[in-house]
Amino acid sequence: METAGGHISSGVRMKQREKRLKIYLLILFLLLLLVTGVFLAIGFFRGYFGSLEAFRAYIGTFGPFAPLMLTAIQTMQAFLPIIPSFFGFAAGSGLFGAFGGFLCNYIGISLGSIIAYYLARRFGIRFVKQIIPEKKYNAVVEWAASKKSYTIILFLSILLPLAPDCALCYFSGLINMPTKKYILIIMTAKPWCILLYSIFFSNVL
Repeated sequence: METAGGHISSGVRMKQREKRLKIYLLILFLLLLLVTGVFLAIGFFRGYFGSLEAFRAYIGTFGPFAPLMLTAIQTMQAFLPIIPSFFGFAAGSGLFGAFGGFLCNYIGISLGSIIAYYLARRFGIRFVKQIIPEKKYNAVVEWAASKKSYTIILFLSILLPLAPDCALCYFSGLINMPTKKYILIIMTAKPWCILLYSIFFSNVL
């Protein structure tokens, strides 16, 4: 028969394993972020982000790793916008077809949106205002506060194009929106606009 001490010891070990796993995942994320940042810096200073054609050519230089690089760039782009958003859609569809481009962009942007939420929860409003200009942040806060249901507003903003969804992702973290609800909204609302963009660009490029 297992003693109470055994139960406690087992629980402590489980918590320690979970803590180590979180640390390993954080280190992996930071390494991926660093590598992606280096390639982004190289691309930026060499002028690859100045036009869609140049950006598409840059992604293509990564050969079999091109889908992974586009996904990584779109992940970062979702919480730290540095290039026009349609570049990723157009490059993905042009290089990998509508479905391949859709997968790269959907996975990358969804992951980046979730990262933005966690960054806001962890580091607070001062950090967010370093990413989002204060004037834009205040406008988004006032706009969201004037609506009756923030959940519906967030869902529609993620679903529809041209809405300030990046700022709202950070705002959702600041107001401590339930994590499961937020992720569900991202995963269910995000794909449709990306899919339409992917199909459109695959037919015009």
